[in-house]
Amino acid sequence: MAPRWRGGAQVLAVTLGILQCCGWLSGQTIRTSVGMMGRRPEQWPMSHERVKRGWVWNQFFVVEEYTGTEPLYVGKIHSDSDEGDGSIKYTISGEGAGTIFIIDQVTGDIHATERLDREEKTYYTLRAQARDRLTDAPLEPESEFVIKVQDINDSEPKFLEGPYIGSVAELSPIGTSVMKVMASDADDPTYGSSARIVYSVLEGERFFTVDRQTGVIWTAVADLDRETQDRYELVVKATDMAGQMGGLSGSTTVTIVITDVNDNPPRFPQKMYQFSVSEGAAVGTSIGRVIATDADMGENTDMSYLIKDEEGGELFRVSTDGDTQEAIITIKKPLDFENKRTHNVVVEAVNKHVDPRFVDLGSFRDQTIVRVSVSDVDEPPIFIPATGTIMEVQEDARLGALVGIVTAKDPDMDNVPIRFSIDRSTDQEQIFNIDPVTGAITLGKILDRETAGWHNITVTAVEADNQSMASQTAVSIRILDVNDNPPELATPYEASICEDAKPGQLIHTISVVDRDEPQSGHRFYFTLAPEASNNRHFTLWDIKDNTAGIRTQRSGFNRQEQNVYLLPILVVDSGPPALSSTGTLTIHVCGCDTDGAIQSCNATAYVMSAALSPGALIALLVCILILIVLVLLILTLKRHRKGQRMSEDEEDMRDNVIKYNDEGGGEQDTQAYDMSALRNLYDFPEVKNSDSGPDLRSVPQWIQNRVVGDGGPADFSVFKGYIRKKVEQADADLSVPPYDSFQTYAFEGSSSPALSLSSIRTLSTTSEQDFSYLSDWGPRFRQLAGYYAPAQPEEEGS
Repeated sequence: MAPRWRGGAQVLAVTLGILQCCGWLSGQTIRTSVGMMGRRPEQWPMSHERVKRGWVWNQFFVVEEYTGTEPLYVGKIHSDSDEGDGSIKYTISGEGAGTIFIIDQVTGDIHATERLDREEKTYYTLRAQARDRLTDAPLEPESEFVIKVQDINDSEPKFLEGPYIGSVAELSPIGTSVMKVMASDADDPTYGSSARIVYSVLEGERFFTVDRQTGVIWTAVADLDRETQDRYELVVKATDMAGQMGGLSGSTTVTIVITDVNDNPPRFPQKMYQFSVSEGAAVGTSIGRVIATDADMGENTDMSYLIKDEEGGELFRVSTDGDTQEAIITIKKPLDFENKRTHNVVVEAVNKHVDPRFVDLGSFRDQTIVRVSVSDVDEPPIFIPATGTIMEVQEDARLGALVGIVTAKDPDMDNVPIRFSIDRSTDQEQIFNIDPVTGAITLGKILDRETAGWHNITVTAVEADNQSMASQTAVSIRILDVNDNPPELATPYEASICEDAKPGQLIHTISVVDRDEPQSGHRFYFTLAPEASNNRHFTLWDIKDNTAGIRTQRSGFNRQEQNVYLLPILVVDSGPPALSSTGTLTIHVCGCDTDGAIQSCNATAYVMSAALSPGALIALLVCILILIVLVLLILTLKRHRKGQRMSEDEEDMRDNVIKYNDEGGGEQDTQAYDMSALRNLYDFPEVKNSDSGPDLRSVPQWIQNRVVGDGGPADFSVFKGYIRKKVEQADADLSVPPYDSFQTYAFEGSSSPALSLSSIRTLSTTSEQDFSYLSDWGPRFRQLAGYYAPAQPEEEGS
C-alpha cells in the first residue's frame, strides 16, 4: 500500500502545481470592468459610450481531497473601481458561501475551508457582489460564478452487479462467449485516465479469458466436460488508469456452470437379468424392471426400450416408466410351462434426444438379456377348439339321438381325467343331455325348428380329482329344417269384380307363406281344388314366382242372382315330402260406374244383414236393448213426477170442505177444523156494495128469504170483504203455488138471534126463543129447527 500511496501523493503534487499556475493566469486576466452590469434601468447612463465590465473571471478550480492545514486558495475577485483605499467591500453568496468558501472582503481572495469530494458534488454556483463599505450600496451588478471541484484518482472500480453466475454448454469450442461483466468508477471519465478500466482474470485463466476492454468472458479450451467438472469459479479484476502503474483496482467472483449435452450413451449396469413368473399369470402382469444409466442429465437421459428378438416380442411387451426411466417388462400372451420353460429376451435402450454433433462419438444405445423362467401351476381343462363349438341336428331327430361331442384336455403334465356337464341355466327345459365322460351331447326332448331355430348352451369341464379346476365353453346347436308344415295362403284373400267384368280379366294375385325353410328355397304350385275343377266362372294362373293370379272365365255377373263366389285353391310345396293345403278366395260381385269404380257390393238388405259377422250382430242387439231400457226409465220417471204433482194438488184442498156426522167438540175443539177463520170474522172491514145486484143463488136460503120477504137489499159486504182480502193475501204471498186458492167458510154471522146451536147449551137454558125460522135455511136446518121449535098441532096430529 505504501508504494501506491507514494504514487498518489506525487500525482497530487503535480496536479496542485498545475492548478496554481492556472490560478495565477486567471488572476492576471480578470481585472476588467463592466460598470453597468447588474444596475437598474433608471441607473444606466444615457450616453452611447462603451462601459467596461466591473470584473470578469473564468471558472475557478479547486482540487478535491485537499489535506493541507491552511485554507486552500481558490481565486480572487476584483473591481476596476477599487482604488485600494478599502472603501469597497466584497461579498459572496450561494452554495457553500460562508461555510465551505470564505472571501476576504477587502482583497477579494476566496479560500476553501473544508475538504471537498468531487464524487459527492462536482461544482458549486455562487454570486459575487461589490458594495460601498460605508453605505453598503452595491457598486456593481451582482454576478454569478462557478467553482468546479477538480477530480483526482481516489475511487477504485466496483462491480455493482457481482457476484456473477453464467453458463456454457460442455464441449463448446474455444472462444465461445459465456457472459459479460462490467465495473464502474466514480472518478471523472472526462478528465484524465482515472475512469479508464481494463479487465483481467486472476483465477481460472486456464479455462476462460476476458476481453480487457469489454469484460466479455470467453472459453479458453474446447474440452469442457460437465461429467468431469460441472462448474468453475473465476476471479475477474478491473483496474483504472488504463492499467498503468498507480491505478486503483477492484475484483469480483464469477461462477460458470457447465450445462449438459447428450454426449453419453445409455449403459446397462448388467449384461443379464433373471426373473421368474407363473404360467398362470394374466396378460399384462409385470415380470420385472431393468434400467440403463446415462451420465447426462435432464431430458438427455430420456430413453426408450424395445425388445429386439422376435420370439420375445410375441410373448412379452416392454414400456418405459416416465418418472424413473425404467424398463417395465409385462406378459403379452399367456405363458405355457409345458411348451417352454425359459425365455431369453433381448432388451435395448435408446436415447430419445440424440445430438447429431456427437454421433461420431459412438452408438447411443445399449442391450441386455432378460431371462424369464416359467413355473408350473395347476391349470383348468382346455376345450378344443377354445373359441366354442357349432353343432347341427335335424328337427325330426328322435329322443337320444347324438347331436355332437365336445372335447377338452388337462394342459398339465399329469393329464387328469375330465368330467363334462351342461349348465342348466342355459338349458332350463333340459332339451339336451351330455355324457360326463365322453362329452357326447344327445337329445332329451323332441325339437321344433319353427319354435326355436338355435339353442345356445354352456358346457362345463372339470378335473375329476379337483372340482375347482373348471372351465366352460359355448356350444351353439342349429336345428336343421324338415318339411313338416304345409304352405298356406298369406292372408284370407278377398276380391271384388264388377257385374260387367270381361273374360280373362285379372281379379287378384295371391301369395303363400310356409313356416319351413328348405335349404334350396321355397317352390310352390297352385291349382284349383278338385271340387272347383268344373268351375265355369274363374280360372287360376300360376305365375311361377310363388304367386298365382285369378282371372274371370266368362262375362256378365249378376249380384241379384249370386253376389259371393267361394273359390277353393290348392297349394303344394316342393317337399320332400310335398305338403299341401287348401285356401279359399272370396270374390264379391259389385255394382260399378262407367269408369269401373266399385259403388256397392250389397244385393239386398237381407244379404247385407247376412254378411254381418256374429260379433257385429251381437253389438247391434246390445245397442237396441240399451235404447229400450232408457225409454222405459224416462217414462217411469215422468209417471212418478206426475203422481207427485197430483198428490200435492189434492193436499192443497184438504181444508176446503170438512165433513162430520157428530156435533163436534164445540168452539174449544180446534182439532176438528180451522177456527182461525171464525175468530177473524169480526175483523173484516166493510166494503161497498156492488153496483149490480147480488146473485141470490150463491147465498144461503135464509138470506134469500130475507131479501124476498123484507123487500130490502141484502148486505153482502161481509162476504165481499172477506173474499177480497183473501185474494190480496194470496197475491202478495210469494210462498204460495202459482195459482189462486179460494176458500169458503160457513159461519153464523153477527147479531144472530140464535146465540149458539150447541145442543148442550140449549138444553141447559130456559130460553123461549122461537127457532121456527131455522126451517127457512134449508133441508139440514129444517130438521134442526124441529128439535128446538115447539110442536105444532098439525105435526102432532100427523
